[in-house]
Amino acid sequence: MTEKTGVHRQPAIFLPHGGGPCFFMDWSWGPADTWNATQYFLEGLSATLPAAPKAMVVISGHWEEPAFTVGSAAAPRLMFDYYGFPEHTYRLTWPAPGDPELAARVAGLLGEAGLPAAESPNRGFDHGVFVPLKVAFPQAEIPVIPLSLAENLDPALHLAAGRALAPLRDEGVLIVGSGMSFHNLRAYLRPETAERARAFDAWLTDAVESPASDRSPLLTRWREAPFAEFAHPREEHLMPLMVAAGTGGDAPGRRIFDDEPMGATISAYRFDG
Repeated sequence: MTEKTGVHRQPAIFLPHGGGPCFFMDWSWGPADTWNATQYFLEGLSATLPAAPKAMVVISGHWEEPAFTVGSAAAPRLMFDYYGFPEHTYRLTWPAPGDPELAARVAGLLGEAGLPAAESPNRGFDHGVFVPLKVAFPQAEIPVIPLSLAENLDPALHLAAGRALAPLRDEGVLIVGSGMSFHNLRAYLRPETAERARAFDAWLTDAVESPASDRSPLLTRWREAPFAEFAHPREEHLMPLMVAAGTGGDAPGRRIFDDEPMGATISAYRFDG
């Protein structure tokens, strides 16, 4: 905690956001317990923080732009960017405020680090933002700043973005990478998937739990992991982890959750360094 201000240093967290609006389904048409463990993890997340965050910066695997782009709307709308789900899931609400001043600071930190940065005054919350956070922070009182990926999906660039944003943690801002540590929609429930996903997850966890001097080079070379391209045919859902890891300081990260929904291991990670 910073003694002058009483502001608590926040961690950076990478969390799985599930599939579409999965936590708000009646499941009359499918397995009811598929995402229960992830939901319980999200429901307990706020209790693990040192204090209520002043704000959250959320990097979603569902937003890509040529430059890192910060949503600066004061009252972001919900973007129902999923398809084929029950009608009631398109009427969800979660009226968390934005923070244009903090959004400008995020863009400024990225720019000062020599990274491409822009602002979007109209961007809302895609489902990678509002679906998990509606579970974790149902009161919708904490300002949320959405941040895009850079569309080149360069892991080193996203790690650098995390390093640029690290000072926000000392200001009470929670950094959240929202993605999936395994994201191959065609591989779920296939017999070969469980073993391959576990092997990739074990490598990824070892990388995250390494000191930063080793962690960043390992994550930059994530394609060298066993079954890497099986786990991520396209890596947009892994890049939010890079940003979270980049803010993590010198201490090792740690896995704080794992499960095997639909036969594929997924994990959440936390960085307190």
